[in-house]
Amino acid sequence: MQLDEIDRKLLRILQDDSRKSVQELGDAVGLSPSACHRRLRALEERRLIAGYHALLNPGALGFSMQFFIEVGLISQSEAALDAFEAAVRDIPEVLECHLMAGQSDYILRVVCRDHDDFERVHRRLSARLPGVARIHSNMSIRTVKARTGLPI
Repeated sequence: MQLDEIDRKLLRILQDDSRKSVQELGDAVGLSPSACHRRLRALEERRLIAGYHALLNPGALGFSMQFFIEVGLISQSEAALDAFEAAVRDIPEVLECHLMAGQSDYILRVVCRDHDDFERVHRRLSARLPGVARIHSNMSIRTVKARTGLPI
């Protein structure tokens, strides 16, 4: 997909701070507010901008623990994958779920408030997710790098 330097600069700025006004964005890339607005609309229509979100502080909200959980399924049939994926979407503590190629079928990123909360979530994963053969949990000690943006 072709992007010119103005588009790339707009996307980089928005990744760092999506609260900037169209006026501020236009000033930063050398466009009038109306021209900047048209550029943003075009980027949204081309689905290069998927949405605008607030980045919340998990620790400040009481989510002091983060886990990466590898899940192996009994079967890798399309029906088994669909059933697992539908069920995992209903667990709010699962922030991400990735279908993998390799040793595990899925890797989940899960947040919990404390050890008791993790036990509850782990039981829910084990008992309620269909077709689970094994679960291997890895606790994150500290986030070294977390970036929500892409290297544009």
